[in-house]
Amino acid sequence: MRCVHVTGPRLCLRDVTHADVAALHAVYGDPAATEHLPFNPRSVDEVTQIVSEAIDAAKVEPRRLYVLAVTEPDGGPVIGVARLHVEADHPHSAEIGLGLRPDQWGRGIGTDLVRLVVTFGFRQLRLHRIWGARSPLNVPAQLAMLTAGMVEEGRIRHHVLTPSGWRDSIVHSALSDEWEGERR
Repeated sequence: MRCVHVTGPRLCLRDVTHADVAALHAVYGDPAATEHLPFNPRSVDEVTQIVSEAIDAAKVEPRRLYVLAVTEPDGGPVIGVARLHVEADHPHSAEIGLGLRPDQWGRGIGTDLVRLVVTFGFRQLRLHRIWGARSPLNVPAQLAMLTAGMVEEGRIRHHVLTPSGWRDSIVHSALSDEWEGERR
């Protein structure tokens, strides 16, 4: 099993553990944090299941799913989660998903998190393309991805079924041969 530990100027990423369930519930279980996600806030039991599945996925070779706890470099509490899923049919491409506790919003952490996850994907996993889809109403995610250096590709109509109905997605991507996010 390949354990992940990535350190950036303001954030660290590491594999999630069962000890992170309560901290991750502060993201997955928060109505504000999940407002633009395709599911209702998760229960503690559901977050426990997410963590268990992530731990199991970390043991699979080749590893396709990375669910990473986000902390500050001093090893403080978990303040968010980053997910990177390598596509089975296109192993040089991966989708990212990110979430932060609402008390961390407005500090530029989202932009730093996008940069750190994408840089991890390009440098350590040797990916060629990394993409993420966001709700059209999620302006903070748009700004984080654009500021980090991702490119807005376009809209996928009725891409995601949410509890309130079908939702479009706006896709952003970065390519390894164009990526300058780590130099910003």
